[in-house]
Amino acid sequence: QVQLVESGGGLVQAGGSLTLACAASGSIVDVTNMGWYRQAPGKQREWVASITKGGSTNYADSVKGRFTISRDNAKNTAALQMNSLKPEDTAVYYCNARIIAWGRGLSSDDYWGQGTQVTVSS
Repeated sequence: QVQLVESGGGLVQAGGSLTLACAASGSIVDVTNMGWYRQAPGKQREWVASITKGGSTNYADSVKGRFTISRDNAKNTAALQMNSLKPEDTAVYYCNARIIAWGRGLSSDDYWGQGTQVTVSS
């Protein structure tokens, strides 16, 4: 069984910084792509950033230059450093990972964390 657990959310003033962390655990063989998504109240979940196992990164235009995604392959963890936060960044942030793991057999599936709330006050 595989679990993704996020941490690091909270309340911050506009212009401040937060770092989110995501840890994968369980019968993991390999973790390929990892990413972060967010969902604001009344809106659909949107992609924020992603990183390949080799370290290639991509960002949504709305966060480019302010957010930095990173990962530690040895620990199966990812982080999202968020700087210059804006009120419109307020959302529940979810970690996502494509994981190859042992279940009933060897399979590759997308996993999601439970989400962590980020609130940016103006």
